[in-house]
Amino acid sequence: MRWLLAAALVLPPQAQAQVLPRIQLESYRLANGLSVVLAPDHSTQVVTVNLWYNVGSRNEVRGRTGFAHLFEHMMFQGSANVPKGDHFALIERAGGESNASTAEDRTNYYAMLPSNRLNLGLWLEADRMRALAITAENLENQREAVKEERRLRVDNQPYAGVIFEGLYALEDSTRCFPYSHSVLGSMDDLNAAKVEDVKSFFDLYYAPNNATLVVAGDLDPTETRALIELYFGGIPKGQPAPPVDCQPSQDREEIRRPWPDPKATLPAVFMAYRVPPFNDPDYPPLALLTTILGQGESSRLNKTVVRTQRRAQAGFAGLSLAGPRRGPGALMVTAIANQGIAVDSLEVALAAEVARIAREGVTAAELAKAKNGYVAGKIQQQQISYFLAEAIQEAAMFLGGPEKVNSEPARFLAVTVEDIRRVAAKYLKSTNAAVFVVTPGAAQ
Repeated sequence: MRWLLAAALVLPPQAQAQVLPRIQLESYRLANGLSVVLAPDHSTQVVTVNLWYNVGSRNEVRGRTGFAHLFEHMMFQGSANVPKGDHFALIERAGGESNASTAEDRTNYYAMLPSNRLNLGLWLEADRMRALAITAENLENQREAVKEERRLRVDNQPYAGVIFEGLYALEDSTRCFPYSHSVLGSMDDLNAAKVEDVKSFFDLYYAPNNATLVVAGDLDPTETRALIELYFGGIPKGQPAPPVDCQPSQDREEIRRPWPDPKATLPAVFMAYRVPPFNDPDYPPLALLTTILGQGESSRLNKTVVRTQRRAQAGFAGLSLAGPRRGPGALMVTAIANQGIAVDSLEVALAAEVARIAREGVTAAELAKAKNGYVAGKIQQQQISYFLAEAIQEAAMFLGGPEKVNSEPARFLAVTVEDIRRVAAKYLKSTNAAVFVVTPGAAQ
């Protein structure tokens, strides 16, 4: 492992692709529509059961936002054969760990287990897919849990409101509602939800034909296929989910919004730019541009705005922070001002760095370093069954099939310095942006 990682950091791009081992996959579909991918890897005695449902905040409608995130919580409230709270307990007693997350395009559930307890992970997922306990008591309990999570992670955290709520202003809600509201949704919508609403959401989206199951790690394919058929095969197929309608925004006047933040102690500037979906040819150069601009000690923002100019305590750039999207995404550039630095001065410095990279591009050395970091991350990803399963799921949902996990690195390694300059000039411009100026204090 160590020599592979070291080699990736010094080999030229043409050779880097050869450093990444090819992931062996077996893909098939059950009669009820459940997509299944097996990825055997016997390097450790660990296996991951990873289930993605094709539902996220993009599938919500007006007046019913927050349902996808609410359901992430509801799925741990018990099912036909598992009492409330026992899902986590059973996994932990088996020596594993389990969790879930919600994004715009998907909701994922996973369990990492010793490979001899694979049957437990599969059975637990099948049981709640088949017969989740949807009751008024569970709904009220988890509605309050979601509210408390919002208070903890957003309302009581400095700068979090801009990230979790503000950046969705990039899309016009009349043209693209799916990507113009946050994953957290509206508390008013959640308060108005009835048990029958939640049950309808479950029946529509939590069906086998709307899910992909990836099992990665120390598994025997024949035995795993038999277990999957045993536990999932009898679950009825659901109705097809309705299509998602989004007409991405085009160039328009720059969006500017003040953002008073009672939890912030220093001003900050958040600049967001509309970018294309994950499968777009421009996405890889945008991702590498983001790394060069604002990730790590050697990034442009850290070297200039933070260390040389001393206008910011920290600078960062990120791309589609909640994960890949099938619709329009967001590239965020942000910095928190140093004590005594005017926020206008900070914005000027950020804008100058963005303009410089759009005008001049990047150096070959910067691009090589960003690619090396990408390759190193991919190598490390393949060593942990959970991250391997997630990579396979991303390929299946966003790139057209699980087998694309093996060809996806080539998209990034083929990026040139001219590609970086081109996409920077195309997307990092005021007519494609939203700017939020965060000031300490409550709204007036």
